[in-house]
Amino acid sequence: MTDAGRAPSLLRRNPLRGRFLRDGDPATEPASILCLPNVISIVRILCIPALLWLIIADAIVWVQPAIGCALGAECELPAPAPNLGEAQYGPLRWAAAIVFIVAIATDALDGHLARSRRLVTDLGIFLDPVADKGLTGAALIGIALVEPTPWFWWPAVILVLVREWGITWWRAVALKDRVIPAGPLGKLKTAIQGVAISFILLPWPLLSPAFHVVNIVLMVVVVAITLWSGLDYLVKAYRPARSANA
Repeated sequence: MTDAGRAPSLLRRNPLRGRFLRDGDPATEPASILCLPNVISIVRILCIPALLWLIIADAIVWVQPAIGCALGAECELPAPAPNLGEAQYGPLRWAAAIVFIVAIATDALDGHLARSRRLVTDLGIFLDPVADKGLTGAALIGIALVEPTPWFWWPAVILVLVREWGITWWRAVALKDRVIPAGPLGKLKTAIQGVAISFILLPWPLLSPAFHVVNIVLMVVVVAITLWSGLDYLVKAYRPARSANA
């Protein structure tokens, strides 16, 4: 068959080299597990322990004295004990905020790359929500550890984490035979969580203690939209099941 009579082939992403290939390559060739979207997801997961450490280390007031002693500085008094009841809002808190903002913002990037370049893999489908929920969970646990009024933060954080990981577990176990796509409310929840947690991590209370109140209000909004979207997802999952059993 001549080139003029040959049916045009679709462009396809080479999983290893990053090129677009045409004739003679099977369209069903799987993407490499080390394709770019999966690498981005793995890097995001590696940011989870770093994020939690940065938040906690910022609140441990003996970090700088201990480093000074280790470097040979005079230490007349022993380093004070860790104080996890109050964030210090130092350079490490800034670093934690930057790590979270960059890592959570790349969620849209790896998904776009996977869909547009045909690099969707089972590993990527697993890693992406793990990265999202791990980053959110680490940030919220760190905030609850170091922010004032822990009587508010811990119940709020537990509600969010139970909803997030509970729905994830239920989707994997009870809904393994069907897929319920994320609706507008679920996408709104993800966006609000990312923006609110980013704002809370930034050291705004350095400007005014009133920002502690702003942070609490933002967390109330996060809890409300998280629980609401979870209930909406359960309702959508229950209706088809009830129809099938009717």
